[in-house]
Amino acid sequence: MVLTHSHQTINFVSIRRRFDFRSIEMGRWVTPDERDRAAVKFHQALEDLMAILQGPEHLISLRGTLGLQYGKGGRPGVAAHYMPATRQLSLAKNAGAGALAHEWFHAYDHFICEKMFVDQPSSYFASRCWIDSAPMYLSKNSQPHPLNQLLANCFRTVLLSEDGDKPSNLFLSSQQADQRLNILYYAKPEEMCARAFEAFVEDAAPASPFLVKGTRFSEEAKAGLYPHGDQRLRINSAFERYFSSLGSALYRELA
Repeated sequence: MVLTHSHQTINFVSIRRRFDFRSIEMGRWVTPDERDRAAVKFHQALEDLMAILQGPEHLISLRGTLGLQYGKGGRPGVAAHYMPATRQLSLAKNAGAGALAHEWFHAYDHFICEKMFVDQPSSYFASRCWIDSAPMYLSKNSQPHPLNQLLANCFRTVLLSEDGDKPSNLFLSSQQADQRLNILYYAKPEEMCARAFEAFVEDAAPASPFLVKGTRFSEEAKAGLYPHGDQRLRINSAFERYFSSLGSALYRELA
């Protein structure tokens, strides 16, 4: 089975070559037809993500450090997950559609942590370090790098109120959900930031439902577990400013 896109054969080999992923692994129960259909969905989703972030291919693969898994390494009841220890993003064969943006942001949040914060454990996420007031790397003018300041503003907009004095509405709704379910999940800073990133991506109207879905009308959205109203607009603006600036810097590197 040969699948083409814009007169180019699309498969996981071509995806790995184009984006420079460290590895792409298939589960043993993924059939050739399922693999080929998934490759086309992945390719469209990754192209959409690259356009939304306004950055080059190596942003998507986190400079070649990110591995992908499809239909492998899954956990019962979990559609997708990111594994910091191995830097792998894993989507379940039958339940991963719409989860790619969320898990990609986990990967990015983990990747950027060691470049943003001083002497943090290798498993930490930048969003958690920010809310814990971990020390940031400083440049010669004793200020954090401008890109890191923009990312810190993204975290601030997600996690705190507009005046910065109180927890955000997203945090309060997430905390209430955790209390109802007797868990600590929704109110984790890395989870709130990944859901906020999902909303930013979905509001950019990507063509691919494989990339993101459900940030507006799902039961989670109705429960306030995705940003809404004015906070959603402010978050979208913060992410757009950060990733457009990052993308411009990465493209300048390639020039």
